[in-house]
Amino acid sequence: MSAKERVLNVLSDQPVDKTPATCFTQVGIVEAMQKVGAQWPEAHSDPNKMAVLGASLNRLVGLESVRIPFCLTVEAEAIGCKVDMGTINRQPSIRGPAFESPSLAEIGTEFLDKGRIPVVLEAIRILKKENIDAPIIVGITGPFTLSGHLIETERLVKMMKTKPTEVETLLDKVTDASIAYVEKIAEAGADVITVNEPSAAPELIDPLSFRSTIKSRLQYLANNIKIKKVLHICGASLPIVGDMAECGFDAISIEDKVDIAKAKEAIKSGAAGRPAGGFRTGGGFGGGFGGGFGGPRLGMGGSAKSVKIAGNVSTAKTLFTGKPEEVKEEAIKALKAGTDLLAPACGIAPGSPLENIKALVEARNEYQK
Repeated sequence: MSAKERVLNVLSDQPVDKTPATCFTQVGIVEAMQKVGAQWPEAHSDPNKMAVLGASLNRLVGLESVRIPFCLTVEAEAIGCKVDMGTINRQPSIRGPAFESPSLAEIGTEFLDKGRIPVVLEAIRILKKENIDAPIIVGITGPFTLSGHLIETERLVKMMKTKPTEVETLLDKVTDASIAYVEKIAEAGADVITVNEPSAAPELIDPLSFRSTIKSRLQYLANNIKIKKVLHICGASLPIVGDMAECGFDAISIEDKVDIAKAKEAIKSGAAGRPAGGFRTGGGFGGGFGGGFGGPRLGMGGSAKSVKIAGNVSTAKTLFTGKPEEVKEEAIKALKAGTDLLAPACGIAPGSPLENIKALVEARNEYQK
């Protein structure tokens, strides 16, 4: 079975010969950049270098994924945020919001032609032509996290209590913008979309707020992604794992802070009986798409019990500062716990040694001969 088939089969709830050793999050590491001649920050803005770097860990150590881009600032920049493009070992970051308040947020269809969105789409097309034996995985910023980028996360969180209607309207606009973007990503030839929603972590947003405000937007977004899809939320996400599983994604990506066995139990239990909330208040995508959603709920998720788990080898510790033997030990622990897709717990730190990524793949090969 090919690496691409292996990953896509798991996401389709089909049998595989072995657990994929893959990555749904950031894959740019300095050692690989230097080996393939595609370095940050240039690889963020050059489609050829983005494609080369996105495929680097597959080509160098056999990681079963090709993954772009390498940050969560692409959409925010295209909509109007100020962005610091970082350095060879530091990712781009938001340096200024696009709007002073949710009421001023207008997102037209032209954002799809701005900033680095065309770069990402061209990189997908380049990778598609190369016919690499690995799925092309493209990351996007989740609606809540992107909304925080647009008006500042601290302001967004405060306004959830003081001006909830304005926040709901902004989330509707951003969700629709995200849907427009994922349609372009799918058209370009991606195999999988990862929705990264770090600002929805329980350490930042309590589970009740996740259920009442964020969950239904993720459901609506998932319903409109027509290729395979994965939801990644950072941190100690166990309190919302049942909700994540009900959002309609093919897999959820969890960090090492989450026990895989407990996550599987939470998926079986689901979030039944808990208030889901989530009412659409806006009237479409910044005037560009209009119409709104047909009904009070933004979207309903799929069957939680068929959702797969991706994870969860520590990126902050083991992959970054550990030794290959420690990586193998943690990877085998995840395999024994029943992870469906062996993967880093979060985005790989750019300073991580290449030999540690290789060790992750080797652990799978040695454990499942």
